[in-house]
Amino acid sequence: MIVVLSGILWLLRFTVGACVFSFFNVVICRLPVGESVVRGRSHCPSCGRILTAKELIPCVSYLWQRGKCRGCGGKISGRYFWMEFTGGLLFILCGVSFGFGRSGLLSFQGLLAFAYLGILTMVAWIDWDTRTIYDRFHIGIALLGAASLWLFPGHLLADRFIGAVVIALPMLALALLIEGAFGGGDIKLMAVSGFLLGWRAVVVAMFLGLITGGVYCIWMLVKKRLARGDSFAFGPFLAIGLGAAFFWGDKLADWYLAFLWQ
Repeated sequence: MIVVLSGILWLLRFTVGACVFSFFNVVICRLPVGESVVRGRSHCPSCGRILTAKELIPCVSYLWQRGKCRGCGGKISGRYFWMEFTGGLLFILCGVSFGFGRSGLLSFQGLLAFAYLGILTMVAWIDWDTRTIYDRFHIGIALLGAASLWLFPGHLLADRFIGAVVIALPMLALALLIEGAFGGGDIKLMAVSGFLLGWRAVVVAMFLGLITGGVYCIWMLVKKRLARGDSFAFGPFLAIGLGAAFFWGDKLADWYLAFLWQ
């Protein structure tokens, strides 16, 4: 009986995360085209038919309908399923990493982590689609940074202020010297994230972003889908690095520094 109740609780946690990321996907789809993200019911992207409650169950509806609209039969992007599935997993990851509150859901630290990952996910997809990172996301991360002063007191103010400039300033210098090196949205993303994470973690995040972005670039060149001199959205790779660094950035930095001093 206890095992069953425990399984139901974990499923509930997964569902909560999936539901939140389902809304984030609405933001990703609507914000770039100027639609309201709080008004207007969910509808089929092909025929515009309003979706019923049965068609809005996270993950399940997509699989049950085999990725097609029940009205027009049009194909529904797999992004909807994977966004919801990722949200469920990230909710559980945040809980396992930072604990659960008395309600059985996330602690305050876990909520901050989940909110940050949600913003990074929206940043990544919107930048991938439009090459734009909206300032409202930078403001959101800045607010999380302010909250982290209380929730994560281990990072001192000096550490945070150094983190805000240690990556962002070199990026700004390169952007001024080399046209198209970095976008303003990327620079601001690293600045506010540096204040949230601290200097060690944000350096690790940049390193991971360069590695993942470099691998993608090489793969695209090999496949001849990208020519020399072409540009691509770097925000998604920065988001990957920042998300990983939130959990393991300080540990990786400490390990590397200890390795150097051996």
